[in-house]
Amino acid sequence: MKLLLAIFFIISFSFTKPALADNSEQTTRLDDQTSVAVTIYNKDLALIKDQRKITLKKGLNNLAFRGVSAKIRPETALLRSLDKNITLQVLEQNFDFDLLTPQKLLEKHVGKQIQIITINPATGKKSTKTAVLLSTNNGTVLKVGKQIFTNPSGEYIFNKLPDNLRDQPTLVTQLTSSSNKNQTVELGYLTGGLSWKADYVAELSKDDKTLDLTGWVTLTNQSGTEYNNAKLQLVAGDVNQIKQNFRKSALYSTKGEMATTANDNMAEENLFEYHLYSLGRTTSLTNNQTKQVALLSANAVPVTKQFLLQGSNYYYHNNHGQISKKMKVGVFVKFKNSKKSQLGIPIPKGIIRVYKNDSKGHAQFIGEDSIDHTPKNEMISLKLGDAFDVTSNMKQTSFKRIKHSKPYIVAYENSYEIELKNAKTEPVVVTVQEPIPGDWEINQESHAHKKLASKIAQWQITVPAESSAKLTYKVLIRH
Repeated sequence: MKLLLAIFFIISFSFTKPALADNSEQTTRLDDQTSVAVTIYNKDLALIKDQRKITLKKGLNNLAFRGVSAKIRPETALLRSLDKNITLQVLEQNFDFDLLTPQKLLEKHVGKQIQIITINPATGKKSTKTAVLLSTNNGTVLKVGKQIFTNPSGEYIFNKLPDNLRDQPTLVTQLTSSSNKNQTVELGYLTGGLSWKADYVAELSKDDKTLDLTGWVTLTNQSGTEYNNAKLQLVAGDVNQIKQNFRKSALYSTKGEMATTANDNMAEENLFEYHLYSLGRTTSLTNNQTKQVALLSANAVPVTKQFLLQGSNYYYHNNHGQISKKMKVGVFVKFKNSKKSQLGIPIPKGIIRVYKNDSKGHAQFIGEDSIDHTPKNEMISLKLGDAFDVTSNMKQTSFKRIKHSKPYIVAYENSYEIELKNAKTEPVVVTVQEPIPGDWEINQESHAHKKLASKIAQWQITVPAESSAKLTYKVLIRH
């Protein structure tokens, strides 16, 4: 660690210019930036539009565009002048992501002469020697005169920095300009390292009939640069990308901090087959930062609470007898994404976490569920858990093979009994859904069923308070 600090110490006093490039190269930095727009997609993808005020020479220029994302996809970069009277023509471009570190500086000087300053521990006298750097693999190997030294202590002095070693990611372009006047240029590119997701918090009312919903957008910037006063837009939808082995930068820490900002008109619009959300003000995204921006807010959204018992199809093929005791009954809440329900906007996919106040008014967590991208006027169903006071037992009361005719190969006649128990002090309605295979027909039943789909039968069973109810049915199944 002392050696690394010593290298940085000497570099800082040997080089005063921040631009690590030769004199023929013109540099543009974040200080030249006049505007930046950031559009973030769902799958670690963002579109950057970086505008800067610069002055180029008429003719050939070497322009170093500093402050770009460390995870830029350079093949997507497009540099253009926004001045209609000026024409830029890019001849070639290079993305320099080999960044300045003590280790990189050593690696670039393997096989070259450097100087090392050592201190005599007895006298404290410094001496400077010329050495050849032989290797940096698992340590440092130097040749001083005819002697070989491994991991020598001291301070290294380098005559210059390698041209392709920079202190931050830089896009270097060789281009021609039709004018030497001051102009605004825009660099657009796709990059990784920027992502967003939606998170929602809901508070269920005391009577379980309404909820208050708040949506947040969580932004994460691990792209290796910052975006100051950015125009922010978010795209909700699954954009197709060709899978490639993009370089994954390990130059930056994943540690971040949470910043929360208030909502300021997060506007929504259609974009092709996706939805675009635009923040009505600029915001800054610091590197290695997580930030939350309010997305939506709705109060008193009408909800329906549902107790749902979902069966399996395996026990319809054979004799199983006792199928299960104390089967779990799921608890769901459902609401419609409509204007009538105080919503009615496309809702991005994310996780909804639901809370409810206890008797003392303290909010308690009661469950969470994920939702997919949900267009307006669609239902949202959240499974919050399994009921404690509502249970069920199921058994097969009869099973036999019966004669069949073509085109069927086999036929069964099954009878089942489902006992539903309710320990609550108020009655509940339990929805029972059974996935019945094959070509089926219910011949007898204690409660009328509804055929939801070709393989699903559904019953609505009212279970009295602190009591039980039984559903019995006989089904003919043919394959």
